[in-house]
Amino acid sequence: MGEEIIRSLTVRGVPFGYRRLTRRGAPAPLVPGPDAGPDRAAHGAPPAGPPAPRDSGAPRPAAAVTEPVVVLGGALQGMYGWPQMDDHLGPLADVVTADLPGMGSAGALPPGPSAGLLREAVTRIVEDLGAPRINLFGFSYGTAIAFDWARHHPDRVARLALGGVPTHISAAQRDHWQRAVERMAAGDPDGLATLAAEALMCTDPERYVHRGALAQRYVRRSFLHALRTSPHAADSLVRALGDRPDFSGGLRGVPALVFAGEHDTVTSPARQREFAATVEGSRFLTLADADHWVVLERADDVAELAAHFFTDRPLPADRGPGPASRQSYAARGRRSGS
Repeated sequence: MGEEIIRSLTVRGVPFGYRRLTRRGAPAPLVPGPDAGPDRAAHGAPPAGPPAPRDSGAPRPAAAVTEPVVVLGGALQGMYGWPQMDDHLGPLADVVTADLPGMGSAGALPPGPSAGLLREAVTRIVEDLGAPRINLFGFSYGTAIAFDWARHHPDRVARLALGGVPTHISAAQRDHWQRAVERMAAGDPDGLATLAAEALMCTDPERYVHRGALAQRYVRRSFLHALRTSPHAADSLVRALGDRPDFSGGLRGVPALVFAGEHDTVTSPARQREFAATVEGSRFLTLADADHWVVLERADDVAELAAHFFTDRPLPADRGPGPASRQSYAARGRRSGS
């Protein structure tokens, strides 16, 4: 794989950092920003992090094919949570992931609205990269940050991909999240992790979700691990669940892709399609057999979709819901006793 470089930055006094995996076979020089910390090259994740990204053995082109890809994830997703992006995008471009303020190893978000500070943090990263333009990928909570940055800097975004866009949150969902917050206040991080995972995933047994049970266990454990190891993870999760991001106003002049899992219960694919229609010239795709956590349940498919989009290759047609046979999934399971 390419060279892995960790950079330390600050924004309004809050420390944060990002990881740059240079395109395989041709490490790119780093142009330091004015507030950047010293470079730290690593050949694999730190001992406390997850395993180093896999090398898929994909062809290694002689030069980068597209602009650097900056990945902004959901609540509590940090810089080491995207190995599938490394695999599929690594041969094509530098892959940049981040611990933005409030996430991972970064400092805590200060009180008050955070959209402006997070937008400035992304600007710090892009300036530190020295890249005139970037490809921007946002998922879940990260879609609000990515969309906001693209609206303020459309000339610096080559392409924008957004998945699981939470454009509409119902009163019932907010009540559910409030119960989750109350569990943390009562000293019950397990309860918060369980309720948070339920709020973000499809638990309807009549809907087939690829690796759904495994994904639910993974998301719950990830939340619980973060809550137990990070002093400000609970606050970050509560703010992510309670924020009301602004997806209004549309966007012009930026090629865009919006995608959703067909069983997304946070915001339905229909509402996300309506949002996509406010972005001039955008494409909308539904991925079958997945819910809001489509990037986990259909990880390789999402990464391959991003690779095609960021290199201007043809995208598949929107296939809509999965095969009709999936509708009888739960009934078949009950009859067979599985």
